[in-house]
Parts: sequence; C-alpha cells; structure tokens
Amino acid sequence: MSLENDIQQREFRNESQKAILNLLFTSYYIQDQMNMLFKQYDITRQQYNVLRILRGQHPGHASVNLIRERMLDKMSDASRIVERLRIKNLVTRKNAEKDKRAVEVSITENGLQILSEMQEAVDQFDALLNNLSEEETRQLNYLLDKIRDGKTSLHNAVNNEAALH
Repeated sequence: MSLENDIQQREFRNESQKAILNLLFTSYYIQDQMNMLFKQYDITRQQYNVLRILRGQHPGHASVNLIRERMLDKMSDASRIVERLRIKNLVTRKNAEKDKRAVEVSITENGLQILSEMQEAVDQFDALLNNLSEEETRQLNYLLDKIRDGKTSLHNAVNNEAALH
C-alpha cells in the first residue's frame, strides 16, 4: 500500500509534507492495533504504559512525576490513569512516609498478572515490522531519532515566529 492510496491524496506540497503525513498515518494505524488488543484486557494504551513503567520499578514504587516523565504520551494525565488502575486493583497508591505530599505508586500482583497474560499478544506487534530487514529497522530507528533531535530547531522557530508577532 502507498500513502497516496491509503488517504486518497495524489499530490503533496513536498516530500517533507508527505513524510509527516506518512508518520502520522502509520502512528494512528499502530495505535489502532494496540487499542484493539488492550481493549480485550479492559485497559488503555496509556494504562498499559503506566503498568510497564511500574513493572520496571517492581518491587519498588514510583512517584506520579516519575511515571509522567517516562510515559510515551506526554499529554496523558498520569494521576487520573493511576487512579483508574487503582480502581481496577492493578496498582496501589499511598502517601510517602517522608513527604506526605508525595504519592508512591506500586504495581500489584494483579497488575503483574495482566502484563504476563498480555505478553504473547504484545510481542506480536513486532510483526508489524516483519517486512523490514534488520538493517532497515535499524535505519528506521536512526531516522526517527534524528527527527526528534531536530525538535529543538522547530521549537526555536516557533518561539521566534511568536516573538515577531
């Protein structure tokens, strides 16, 4: 398939516009695939991300700020996600002993169990890249990292433009 066929657009302003649209379209495609899987376990992509972060801290705990810093979706409300996971008995929350304003979040055995049950299905997401060679996959990772390395210049350009107005 080609982006042109997928979104039924024949012309693009330039290759950069096409690449950005291609990245977005592919990202939404992958997110849709993940949403379908996670729905079977009654959790969201963001909740899955928080559970994985907490599994990495297990048997210890993490603060909501640490969770927020490590989340893939920076626009997510980590506190709300943690509360929904707590209601599902997948995490626990308690006030820190040294700083009562801080909250310590830990994954429960139920949380570990659901991650374990999901693992085989989650591993299947690797198949989304089966049509790429190992070298092509490395190159893709390199290029994606390189795009994000340029975010500083975009941020500066936007700030400079705003300062002019």
